[in-house]
Amino acid sequence: MSAPALPRVRVIFTGGTISMLPDPVTGAAVPALSGARILERTPGLDGIAELEAVDWGLVPASHLGFPQILDIATRIREAQADPEVAGVVVVQGTDVIEETAFAWDLLSGDGPPVVVTGAMRNAGDPAWDGPANLTAAVRVAADPRLRDAGCLVVLDGTILPADDALKTHTHAVDTFRAPNLGPIGRVEGAIVHLDRARGPRRRLGALPPSVPGPIPIVTVTAAMDGAPLRWAIAAGARGIVVALTGTGNGDPDILAAAEEAMAAGLPVVHASRVAAGHASGAYGFPGAGARWRAAGALPCGTLVPSKARIALALGLGAGLHGSELARLLAGPPV
Repeated sequence: MSAPALPRVRVIFTGGTISMLPDPVTGAAVPALSGARILERTPGLDGIAELEAVDWGLVPASHLGFPQILDIATRIREAQADPEVAGVVVVQGTDVIEETAFAWDLLSGDGPPVVVTGAMRNAGDPAWDGPANLTAAVRVAADPRLRDAGCLVVLDGTILPADDALKTHTHAVDTFRAPNLGPIGRVEGAIVHLDRARGPRRRLGALPPSVPGPIPIVTVTAAMDGAPLRWAIAAGARGIVVALTGTGNGDPDILAAAEEAMAAGLPVVHASRVAAGHASGAYGFPGAGARWRAAGALPCGTLVPSKARIALALGLGAGLHGSELARLLAGPPV
């Protein structure tokens, strides 16, 4: 009796630390390994899934722009549309995983899950975490229970929803956390443990043909007025994310500048610079959250500012305005 066929997983290699080796002259890590060479250094994958490797590039994650993000999204959707593909893995650098994975969460279709992974240590490090992360990601992508789960981030054995995944440390291998609702599961050896369902997620339907810009994030700090927002307006911003203090509060002049932007037709997102929780209308003093909401600033749920910018940029690129854009940013009820 023949063994059952293994699930097919398409792996898109884009570069990042997982593909890097120390430069022989400087000692600093640089891109070096193709997807095929990473697979050669990751034994046992052929017992988990039938792999289709796509060598998209060797690009440091910090170099990824919206054209590249949209191109990879196209590759993801093509894979999801293939009835023989059970799951998709994207291998990339960790610098911007919290943003790219969320973009692909917005842009991916139903069906096969999309799993984003990488490494915190380069391939020349004796403690290279790339093979373990790639193996765990393939296990998650091949798991039929995660069909329709959208995009997930898997590193250090932890399975995180893309809209909540956050890098919390510059070097630690367990850097990625989900500070609002926590992980949805974990990978222990050959076992994928699921602790909860992914739940509803933001969706953006068709791929935008392009993304307008600039769309800056203005981070509010102590002793700051509205000048940075006014600079953004003068520089031709198409939308602005304002990362306010606490529950979404700032100096009254910052709100005045935001009102000037909204009067000029620019969407302004009301976010918090805090890593967990959401900006709200809890306070009503001048410059506080309730005043921002009354002025028409768009809430973004628990999205951190970098993710809110992704949603705003892709939403505008897709032609969303008014209530449609507001719904995308606010997200589904928790």
